[in-house]
Amino acid sequence: MKKFRGIYLKNENEIGLLREAGRIVAAILDQLRLHVAPGIRTMEFEELALSLCDTYKVKPAFKGYLGFPYALCCSVNEEVVHGFPSERVLVEGDLVSFDMGVVLKGFYGDSALTVPVGKIDARAEDLLSVTRDSLFVGIDQAVAGNDLYDISRAVQKYVEGRGFSVVRRFVGHGIGKQLHEKPEVPNFAPAGANRVSLQPGMVLAIEPMVTAGKPEVEVLSDKWTAVTKDRSLAAHFEHTVAVTKNGPVILSVRD
Repeated sequence: MKKFRGIYLKNENEIGLLREAGRIVAAILDQLRLHVAPGIRTMEFEELALSLCDTYKVKPAFKGYLGFPYALCCSVNEEVVHGFPSERVLVEGDLVSFDMGVVLKGFYGDSALTVPVGKIDARAEDLLSVTRDSLFVGIDQAVAGNDLYDISRAVQKYVEGRGFSVVRRFVGHGIGKQLHEKPEVPNFAPAGANRVSLQPGMVLAIEPMVTAGKPEVEVLSDKWTAVTKDRSLAAHFEHTVAVTKNGPVILSVRD
């Protein structure tokens, strides 16, 4: 692969493989979404994700990655990211976030979404809508010639303009033959950061993490699960996006 300032630029064949991986992730997330209901143990989603990886003949990207013990990140309510599937039972009004990755032919797919459990209150509905919409606001800026941080500024402005907060401790990333590649893609405009011009062939995992309260998070004693410090609700949406000469192309969607 070619590089631009340490960032891998993918050719059409490589983007095609990333699209294949992304489609499978999208299919798995669709199935997980359909199984969300009050009374479901979150471990059931892990079991389903593993079964679907077998069906699609892909490797779960997260299981064993830096010691993470599961195929699926499953985060509930105040859990922002990296939550563990467990015997916890979902109840009406919860929010559950799924972050899923696979490896196909040496290339990674990565995507995330947050799903309501039954009927949720108005504030939770707004949080979901704003987080989901902020992802697409960010994707719209993934245009060749733009500054990478145009994505960050767009997400931050949209979220904060609607009374929510963006998490700063965790960010999006480049993706390809590694799960996490350069560059980091924050959901806020970092002070004093050098301009990074977006180039065709860059592939980015853009993933707003948004809270209903303050942006600070802490990691629990399991050394993975990140929760909001004020225990406010959180939501997380993510797509893998290719920068092309014809504009941004979302790879983590089904046909």
